[in-house]
Parts: sequence; C-alpha cells; structure tokens
Amino acid sequence: EMPGDRTLRLQHGNRIEALCVLGTCISADVYGAAPAGAVSFGVKHTEGVSVEVVCQGQAEVGSVPNSGTRWPLDEGTVLRFSMSRASTEVNNNKVTVSFYAEGGQPISQAGVFLTGIGISLDVDADRDGVVEKNNPNKASWTWGPEGHGAILLVNCDKESPFTPASDCNDERVFSKEDLLDMSQMVLRTEGPQRLPRGYEIVLYISVSDADKVGVFYVQNPFFGQRYIHVLGRRKLYHTVQYTGGTAELDFFVEGLRFPDDTFSGLVSIHVSLLETLAEGIPHTPIFTDTVVFRVAPWIMTPNTLAPVNVFVCSMKDNYLFIKEIKNLINKAGCELKVCFGYINRGDRWMQDEIEFGYTHAPHKSFPVVLDSPRDGGLEQFPIKELLGPDFGYVIREPLFEAITSLDSFGNLEVSPPVTVAGKEYPLGRILIGSSFPTSAGRRMTRVVRDFLYAQQVQAPIELYSDWLAVGHVDEFVTFVPTSDTKRFRMLMASPAACYKLFREKQKEGQGEATMFKGKGTGFAFAGYSGTDTKRVTINKVLSNDILLQQNRYVQRCIDWNRDILKKELGLMEKDIVDLPALFKLDKQGKAVPYFPNMVTMIVLAKDLGIPKPFGPVVGGECCLEQQTRSLLERFLEDVSSYHGRLGEVRCGTNVQRQPFAFQWWHVTP
Repeated sequence: EMPGDRTLRLQHGNRIEALCVLGTCISADVYGAAPAGAVSFGVKHTEGVSVEVVCQGQAEVGSVPNSGTRWPLDEGTVLRFSMSRASTEVNNNKVTVSFYAEGGQPISQAGVFLTGIGISLDVDADRDGVVEKNNPNKASWTWGPEGHGAILLVNCDKESPFTPASDCNDERVFSKEDLLDMSQMVLRTEGPQRLPRGYEIVLYISVSDADKVGVFYVQNPFFGQRYIHVLGRRKLYHTVQYTGGTAELDFFVEGLRFPDDTFSGLVSIHVSLLETLAEGIPHTPIFTDTVVFRVAPWIMTPNTLAPVNVFVCSMKDNYLFIKEIKNLINKAGCELKVCFGYINRGDRWMQDEIEFGYTHAPHKSFPVVLDSPRDGGLEQFPIKELLGPDFGYVIREPLFEAITSLDSFGNLEVSPPVTVAGKEYPLGRILIGSSFPTSAGRRMTRVVRDFLYAQQVQAPIELYSDWLAVGHVDEFVTFVPTSDTKRFRMLMASPAACYKLFREKQKEGQGEATMFKGKGTGFAFAGYSGTDTKRVTINKVLSNDILLQQNRYVQRCIDWNRDILKKELGLMEKDIVDLPALFKLDKQGKAVPYFPNMVTMIVLAKDLGIPKPFGPVVGGECCLEQQTRSLLERFLEDVSSYHGRLGEVRCGTNVQRQPFAFQWWHVTP
C-alpha cells in the first residue's frame, strides 16, 4: 500500500463523494455494500479512473474494462480505484457499481464521485541543489556516496547588524541573504479551482522537532515579498492556502541547532490532507506526505588545509611577536587579523578561546566558530568580531560542571584524513585530551564532548593529557602537511629524543654548551629566572637525576598516547616524527615545558612558525633548532620559513582554514 491508501464505505442506493490523491488507491468493500439477494455485480467508470477487482486478495483483472463483465459476489471482494490525472472540476469522475439478483436482473446501485488531486511535498533529496518532484527517497535519510536525503544548515550566522543574536534565534527574515542560508521546500498541488467543502491541507512538525527547525513562507512573490514564519518553536502546524490549478508554494527551512546528545540531527516535516465528515466534527487525515532533513554537522579543519586568516591578540608586550607572525603570514599568503586590547581585555590566548570550523550543505557553506566555555578576557571576541553575514557562531556551556583548563581549545585538535583498518575518515578524527582512565582527574566538560561526538563525521579520540599542568593535547602532538603519498606527518614531543641528542653532543665534547642564550634577564620560563638560566649546560641537564626521572615519566605518558594514536589513526612509526622536548614537574606533579615547546608551532601550509627553544648553542647554532630542521627537511621542501624567534606560538594565535572539498554526507559513520 502507498502512504495515503484508504478505505471507503460504499452503500447501495447511495452516491458518495471522495477526494482521490494521485498516486494513491481507494479500496471499497463490494460484498459489504451489496443489498440482500444480490449474487453478482458489474462496474462502470469514467476514463479518468482506473479500477481493479480484488477477490480473496488476488487482483482478478488488471484494470476493469467498461464492458458488461459481471463478477460473482463473494465475501472479501474489494474494488480498488486510483487516478493518474488531477481533476479540473470537483466530482468530475465517477465509479458506478450495479448489483444483480439470481436471474441477472439489476436490483440496486452504489456510486462514488471522485475528485483527483495531486499533493507532493518536495525537497532536494538527491543533494544536487535542485528541488526535484516527488523523489521516492524524500522521506528517509542515508549516508554515503549513494545515499539520499535533504540537508539543512543551522542558520547560526547573522545577516543584519541590528539583530542582537544569530539568525536562528529570531523568527523573522530581514533580507534575501538570510533565505540563502535556508533549504528550499516546495509544496506542489494540482486539482480543481477549489477544494470540496470539508477539506484542508496542513503543514506540520512534531513537538520534539519544534526547537530544531523553522519554516518560512514567501507571501506575494511578485509584489514586495513578505516572509512569514509558519512553523517552529511556537508553531506546530500551518494551514496551507490551496490556490487551485497547478501550483508551487515555496517554503524556506532553517536548522535551529546542531546535532547533540539528545538530537540525532534528523527532522521531519509533514503535509496532510484533512477531511471532516460534518460541521463541528474534528478532521481526520486521509493522505500524508513527509520529507526528512538532516541538520549539517559542525566540522573542524586540520592543519593540512590551507590557511585563510590568522588571528592574534595585540598586547603591550608582543609587538615583536606580531611583527614576526606578519612575516610568516605574508610568506604563506593568508591574512593577519589583529584583535586589539578593547576586545581582548588583556587575554592573549586566542587558541584557547575558540575553534574554527564550518558547516556545509549542497547549496551553501560558511565558517562557524565554536566558542569554548572558558571565559577569559576574549569572551566577547567571537560574538563582536566574528559573528556576522555568512560567519556562524555556536557555544556549548555546562550548567553545573566546573570549567577546567581542559575546556580550553588548545585541548581540541583534529587529525588529517586517515584510513584505519580499511575504514575511511575522509574528514579526519577529532582529538581531545582527557584524564587517565583510572583517575578522577580533569576532563573536558561533558556538554562539549557530547556535542563533538554527536556531529558523527569526525569520530573523536580521547587522549590522556591530564599529566600536563595546562593539560592540552596540542602540547605533545601536532600534524604538518607533506607532499608525499601520506600527505602528512604527526609530530610528537619527545624527552627521549632530547636526551639522545644531548648525550651525542656530550660525547662530541660539547657538554659545557649553555642553554637559554640570548634571553634577557626578564626571561622566566618554567621556573627559571634570568640568573639561573645562564648556568644551564648540557652536562648539568644530563647529571640532574630528578629531571631524568621526571622525563622518563613524561615519556611514558606520551608513549601511552602514541600507542592510542597509532591504533586509532592507522599510523606506522615512519609516519611519526619525534621533536626533542624536556619537561619538569610542578608542585602538583604536573608537567610544564623545561624550554619552549617546539610542538606548539603554527602550521600555514608549508610555512611553519616554530617556537625558539633556546637550546644549547653548539658551533654558533642552537642544536635543538638544528635537529628539528634536519628532521623536518626530510619531507618538507622548504623549512627555511622556519621562524625561530617566536615565543610559544600556537597558543597566542588561531588559524581559520579553507573547508574540505569532500562532502560530509558521503561519509559512512
């Protein structure tokens, strides 16, 4: 049976009226309608109707010819009729059933007057940007390159400077641009100039979808358009004006929220044809058509995608830092965006406040910034400086959980695309730092974690980062693009690599080479004040037993993550580069870098901005820089763009990148 197939009660000696929706069937029980004494029946119909006789569940004939054929009246005999063309007038088609007694004489008739009407609620179910007519797959949603189902964007940008918040927070349309963020839905109808009395067409959504979707209708498409909000937060149904003839009514649909732990991302919109039997009697649906949308996810962008804008905070003391970053950005060919003091309010940690991503549908794509629950001085920055036309904003904040350093977005990373044991992750996988599985340590707040998992297209991996004082994954792992078949390498902080290098230099007779040269007396780093740092040599580091034990512990924590990453990202040892690093433990037993951590670099395509480590100077050059350069040069043609004079670079900057060319709906989660 088709959706909307229904049963009519025939009555002998009576003629009834019915609407027949094109593409559906109406069944009528002939046996139950027959008068006493009837043993057979015949059928006549106008040419707009096709009729089948069904006896004991088997169709007796394909279509009933308009001849004098008679059928025996057996229990369970049913007529099925359908129409393939819309009526131009009410009741312009009919079916007549004649009942006959034993000798063949007619004893009574039953009749049905039919009005054919076409109703189809349509969306872009084949994802080509065009709303096709009555796609058979419009009421379901499937993933993958062969998948189907319409897509909806969360309307989280802000087209008008005069609205206080994102467009999805209001029920008005201020401009045509706002409609471009929405998905089109078309209600196509055909039939007589008016519906028969007692019928109406209603568009509706379920209560559970009311806070997830909004629908607008364009009134007077030709004279000064008005956009009317017809479905959404406080409106569950809308009675459609039936215009007669062949008509297309345009609706525009917006998503109101991203998928979440309580929302799969799927929403349904229905249209029903309702019938009432008499004044004052409630309507009943006789036909329903349904379309399904999936709300497009929020997608993160890895280091391997091209940079568009680099954001950095201007502070009283970072003029040189910004100058250096500017040189790097000019080389990389992207834009520098400086956030000034009146907005940053003394907070330089741009990386921790926000994460750039985007959202994408067949008809449109735009960047969306995820705001972290951490609220430093930068909390106004994403709303005041980023949210705007075609730049969306989303935030997830816990109601009761305490915010920790792990909620800053230095603790949120994404890998490049990978294939793991045959399973493809064409948009990469999200990495978040967490506590050791057995401990009651710090974790990223639940609402943010749930949000990231619910997007489905970048399956998250939880790593162990709580061993660090700050606790961010970007302190021990990052990714750089390469031009070989692998397309990237994973870089990891490695105390073992540092000890190995220092021992080699000691063997070469360089044990007295000093660290932290060229840093003024104001240089306080990881507990070293200016005076202390003058006397740190390779020999001193290697003879410090406590430091050695602490770094063995740190290496174990990093190796734990290395094993998870190799398994979950499908990596081999040759895909990993170990950058020399040293840590020391603070009073709480948490690790802080002993010298500036080179893993916290900024990656702008082939141009890397790497923090200057101030390592032991051997033959006029810092041996840590030299070692890092030689490690990276193996697969990066151009490490001359290595910028050695930057502080801890990455935490003070944030990069907005190009979106993936890959269409997320082709993923198979």
